[in-house]
Amino acid sequence: MSSHDHSKLGDITLKTGPYPELTWTAILVGWAIGGLIAVSIAYAALILGFSIEGSELAAILGWGVLRGILRRTSIVENNINQTIASAVNGASSGIMFTVPALFILARTEGLESVADFQWSFILLLIFAAITGCILGLAFVIPLRKQMIDFDRLAYPGGIAVATILKSPGAGTRKAMLLLAGALISGVIHFAVLLLMGDHHDWNAGKTFLLPDMLNVVFYLSIMTIGVGFLSGKGGFWFGAGGFICYFIISPLLQFVGTDSVQEIVNSPSAMRGQLYRPTGIGMLIGAAIGGIIAAFPLIRSAIKSMHSASKKSADQSAPKNDEMPIRLLYAAVVCGAIAMIVIAFLSVSEMTWWRAALMAVLGTLWVWVAGVIVAECIGRTNWSPLSGMTLIAVTIVVLIAKSGMSDPAAVISSMVVGAAICLAISQASDMMLDLKSGYLVGAVPRRQQFAQYIGCWLGPCIVIFLMLLLNSQYKIGSDKLPAPQATALASVVDGIMSDDVPVYRYVAGGGLGLLLAFSGLGGIGVLVGLGFYMPFNIVLTYTIGNLLRILSDRFCGKKWSHEVGIPIAAGLIVGEALVGVGNALFKVVFG
Repeated sequence: MSSHDHSKLGDITLKTGPYPELTWTAILVGWAIGGLIAVSIAYAALILGFSIEGSELAAILGWGVLRGILRRTSIVENNINQTIASAVNGASSGIMFTVPALFILARTEGLESVADFQWSFILLLIFAAITGCILGLAFVIPLRKQMIDFDRLAYPGGIAVATILKSPGAGTRKAMLLLAGALISGVIHFAVLLLMGDHHDWNAGKTFLLPDMLNVVFYLSIMTIGVGFLSGKGGFWFGAGGFICYFIISPLLQFVGTDSVQEIVNSPSAMRGQLYRPTGIGMLIGAAIGGIIAAFPLIRSAIKSMHSASKKSADQSAPKNDEMPIRLLYAAVVCGAIAMIVIAFLSVSEMTWWRAALMAVLGTLWVWVAGVIVAECIGRTNWSPLSGMTLIAVTIVVLIAKSGMSDPAAVISSMVVGAAICLAISQASDMMLDLKSGYLVGAVPRRQQFAQYIGCWLGPCIVIFLMLLLNSQYKIGSDKLPAPQATALASVVDGIMSDDVPVYRYVAGGGLGLLLAFSGLGGIGVLVGLGFYMPFNIVLTYTIGNLLRILSDRFCGKKWSHEVGIPIAAGLIVGEALVGVGNALFKVVFG
């Protein structure tokens, strides 16, 4: 075959010359790596409450497979691989932030039926998630030229991926380190499961005779340490939230609290359930609202970008061969909106066509606005207000569904539409980050855009079944899988449905979240709120990873942290997640 030979995949040329780009090898490797990363990060998201961008992991593993095993050296081919893989992984946060709320709400009296996952509902949920992916991409792709070519937004994550793509040899070494980390964490987690079962905590407070109120209990998890290392200084505020609760507020309340508070101050579980958890949820809500207010200049810039992009797309003299056809994207928006109406109508038997249309149209409009805002925020600050945008979207559709429908029907239909919206926003921000890395390595945007569509359908299929598997064994919402974002969403929905919101705690937490959102430190409000909300055993273990990263940067240098520490930390996540999921699967099959 000559260096100019090509094959066809639809209307996209598969280039197979000396610098192959969109090839079957890249597609298949992208699907495989994406599935691996989606399982790992979705599992971690159910424990820690936030997701991790998978593009860097995909680029590292891509070099390990493409260069280390297949002896392929094309940078742009690995760029397509990581684009597809990160598109698959986009479902990890989009689904885990929303759908698990159904399992949590099912424990509420009167809502037991909302987690009755029949095959018809599972297929509808997958269809809704894929529809959301299609909508999010169709809305954001036309903004590429404006945000990347003209506005030149930084997209720090995209720059990091491009750096890996430009270093094939270093990428292969990182892949080996990642696999070594996965092996270490997998073996350790397997040993912990054998020795301690599913409940593996170390009560260091009792070992060292510390007061119970300090709640010094460590979650024996190498994965949690790995996530803390990846977060580095940026994750400091997550740990700080937990330490503020048990090392500052609890001791203070022992002296100045009411009698009822002083009675429970030495019971960390009671303090968390009655005080810290609802306050943390309020902080998440306040931080979400404050983040959107603080991001208003970015919103205005995003609207300007949309306006400029629409004028450029109407310019017939502009080159078109580098982008997906705009008419095809418009058709995807129309078909996606119609599909959303059908999905909402089919979600529950009580749904009427007019209510389904209202929910779907408002949801589609929110995808358009929120997807662009999140893409702009990621581009300028590397911070994503995804959870806040999702919380607002679900609240809107719940209020629409609540009137004239039973509570279970309103909850189910709202979560189905909300999951589609969350997936759409997640895919939109991921697409722009990947397009930035492609811009820096000389990739063809049209091929990357097509690759994102090739990858986005697979993630929902994997993550939804993973969620069902994990819930069957560990119970989502338990201390093993606390699912903080989904639990916060469930609490808000439950309060709306029952008209019984713990107003004073939510307001107090919301005020703190608003103040932190205006601090200028990105998503600090969400992180501190999660620290209040999360079981402190996980926070303590996570903090070890933060400290290791800080010490690594200080004494080994930031280059060592990036070249050695980060790949190993990523491997720690993958190894433990795969063993944890494998353990759940083993129990399902062999009982």
